[in-house]
Amino acid sequence: MLTSWSLSFDPLLPLPVVIAFAVLASALVVFGLVRRVRGGVVRALALLALLASLLGPAMTREERAPLTGVVAVVVDESQSQDIGDRAAVTRAALEKVRARIADLPDMEIREIHVTPPGPGATADGTRLFEALGRGLADVPPDRVAGAILITDGQVHDVPASATALGFDAPVHGLSTGRADEIDRRLVLERAPRFGLVGSTQLVRMRIEDQGAPAGGTAKLTVRRDGETVIEESVPVGVSFEAEVQITHAGPNILEFEVAPLPGELSPVNNSVVVVTDGVRENLRVLLVSGSPHAGERTWRNLLKSDPSVDLVHFTILRPPEKQDGTPINQLSLIAFPTRELFSVKINEFDLIIFDRYQRQGVLPIIYFDNIARYVKGGGAVLVAAGPDYAEDDSLFNTPLGQILPAAPTGRVLEEPYRAGLTPLGKRHPVTRGLPGSDSEPPDWSRWFRLVVADSLPGATPVMQGPDGKPALVLSHADQGRVALFLSDQAWLWARGYEGGGPHVPLLRRLAHWLMREPELEEEALRLKVAGGDLIVERQTLTDAPPPVTLKSPSGVETRPTLTEAEPGLWRATLPGPETGLWRATDGKLTALVHVGPPNPREFTDLRSTTEILQPVADATGGAVRRIADGADLPRILARRDGGSRAGGDWIGLDATSASVLIGIDRVPVFAGFLGLAILLGLVSATWWREGR
Repeated sequence: MLTSWSLSFDPLLPLPVVIAFAVLASALVVFGLVRRVRGGVVRALALLALLASLLGPAMTREERAPLTGVVAVVVDESQSQDIGDRAAVTRAALEKVRARIADLPDMEIREIHVTPPGPGATADGTRLFEALGRGLADVPPDRVAGAILITDGQVHDVPASATALGFDAPVHGLSTGRADEIDRRLVLERAPRFGLVGSTQLVRMRIEDQGAPAGGTAKLTVRRDGETVIEESVPVGVSFEAEVQITHAGPNILEFEVAPLPGELSPVNNSVVVVTDGVRENLRVLLVSGSPHAGERTWRNLLKSDPSVDLVHFTILRPPEKQDGTPINQLSLIAFPTRELFSVKINEFDLIIFDRYQRQGVLPIIYFDNIARYVKGGGAVLVAAGPDYAEDDSLFNTPLGQILPAAPTGRVLEEPYRAGLTPLGKRHPVTRGLPGSDSEPPDWSRWFRLVVADSLPGATPVMQGPDGKPALVLSHADQGRVALFLSDQAWLWARGYEGGGPHVPLLRRLAHWLMREPELEEEALRLKVAGGDLIVERQTLTDAPPPVTLKSPSGVETRPTLTEAEPGLWRATLPGPETGLWRATDGKLTALVHVGPPNPREFTDLRSTTEILQPVADATGGAVRRIADGADLPRILARRDGGSRAGGDWIGLDATSASVLIGIDRVPVFAGFLGLAILLGLVSATWWREGR
């Protein structure tokens, strides 16, 4: 407890009046002293006492409690601190700092732990001083005894001057790393964000060997969507370019990894990931229309409404029943280039659609064989069938039958029904969540025709008619895909009959699935970052997905628990993932995602250093010491003499003189009988002296 006394004044009259009285009294005293008036000295004392009483003097006693000094201990828990034994050294140093500060009188420790920024954070790198400012925001500057930073020294927000700290106290650094560390880093210099499907893109990179002799070569491995596509030796220390091909629409995940340097700190920065979105220049679609029907233009109108689609429409104007012997080459003023379309340039199309087409002799059998080979090689065919599919000249009775997913029985069902989703259709991304499908029966209009067919092995019926008969069947044919509509009544949805139905989302999803859009894969494993969270998604048609193993950038493997978010879609969310490349696999499928910037500052240089903190330590009288390599933690002393703040084996903290007022007493000098007695005594003395 600290006690102090002081004299204060509280004038009884306005200060100008008191000053006027003082001037008048001074004049009378001077006049009396000059004229040697009897009792002049006593009169002066009486006037002085009266003036003092008008000023209201009082003795003030203050009682104060001393405040402890606040020592900020900033603990770097960034990802670079997980390398080697740095985390263990940090924990041991923190325990010793706690114990040594606890032994100092009037010192209070405030720990500030700095964790890696989340994926949505705007700041990049290790920002210890920003955290230090927030941690001491409620502490008066005169209470700050100093700051001790336990870090590897890679700090990215060191202030330019000590005045920016907001306090006058020493800043010390305790470095957890070693002086002879080496590391290899792969630097991404330029990468495309978009690329046309089928094009070759250049990615520019550079390999840096930090702390090691420059020169030589290193092995570079390039993977696209988890599959190795390039392995080559590249020079170290100079920029080079790698050529990669964009193979599909949507995200193409390109991973570049360089072989580790012997003895390096960590391979965490030996790889970079580039996500290049594949863009189709224009989708080329060949639409072959056969028998005229009420919904003949449904497919044409849908495809023509999309500016990214180049549509070639081939229409058979003469149905078989109207054949009159006129030669085929005389049925049109301009001969349709069937040979060019179905033989020479067939592989240039992304999708071929047969809308109620039946074998009429217009297209030779060899062309159907070309189409079957086109599908097996990676093409796509959609058949919108009508009653023609159940007849003898059905497409199923051509070489296309080897890839079609359902065999006609020869029957056509003519009755009203509402097409619904099969159990697999509720899980399939083409039909899952179609508007109106969540009710029973579905909330869309009826159809009135269904070609009865039996699904073949390997096919996936996603929509059904009466008694579970398939209405829409999907299948894979080697590398290609096939979709079969067993009703020609989808146009009723487009016309709004009985309220219509979701024809646009269904037909668009169907076309995109046929063209292998990644988001519509039946079996898919995806990783993505949203709102600062890492999201693992597993799309499957099975009852439950296989377990997924997730590997963090630091190499830690976990098995997240997937829960069913929608039918066929399982999901797990991990908040605040660490920066770097994440991998997920279920043994068959693999997914990758890069969290944070492609060249994070945290991984720019993993080597520990004392040079970055040295300027701010010198400016505040502090010091930077290494505590690895078996070096002991320096002693911590409290300095009260204002001298040096660091020495050879010690670091110092400022002992604070701050205090808080806990009590105050004020005693007026001329209050009560004492003041009255003094005034009466002096007045009486003046009368007595002048009366002699």
